[in-house]
Amino acid sequence: MDSDFCGYYEKGVNPDFYVVKVCPGCGYASTDNGFERLSDKQRKSYYDVIGSNWKGLQYSGERTGRQAMETYKLALLAAQATGAPDRILSGLLHHIAWLYRYEGNVAQEKRFLAFALESYIKVYELEGNSLNNARLMFLIGELNRRIGEWNEAVKWFSRVVSDKRIMDAAMIRACREQWQLIREEMGQHDGIKSEAVV
Repeated sequence: MDSDFCGYYEKGVNPDFYVVKVCPGCGYASTDNGFERLSDKQRKSYYDVIGSNWKGLQYSGERTGRQAMETYKLALLAAQATGAPDRILSGLLHHIAWLYRYEGNVAQEKRFLAFALESYIKVYELEGNSLNNARLMFLIGELNRRIGEWNEAVKWFSRVVSDKRIMDAAMIRACREQWQLIREEMGQHDGIKSEAVV
């Protein structure tokens, strides 16, 4: 597993390819975290943007990486059309970045990591005080690191380590490890504050 929780599977099928369910009738795509039921307004919004153009594609059976990508992008469009919460959008964007990583498409992976990062920050701003956010804060730091925003990464890792309310030892340890990795990668790059994480 990569440091941003992207999983790799030695044998058989990649389960990430099957996270998104697609209705063959109307094309509505969602994960288990999506809406259980759409309101009339959401249904109309979905139909106006996507459903009216649906060509009846089938995603049942074994999926290729390309088909998995199509389902995630369809789910992203459906989530945007129906006003899904940023937490849902963040996960979809992050998974799309992973699919590009599997393909070895670094440019598109970084592009979608940046989109996911922006969305995760919105989640933090909206839900920051209501959740145990050690994992979310770690992800924000890690995605910053992966797109080369080292100073921002260090700030987020430092928040996890220094916040006395955070009791998640695994996330605290992961933040320390990633901050150390940044130091090694950059060789004390000017601008990274060495006191940020102890």
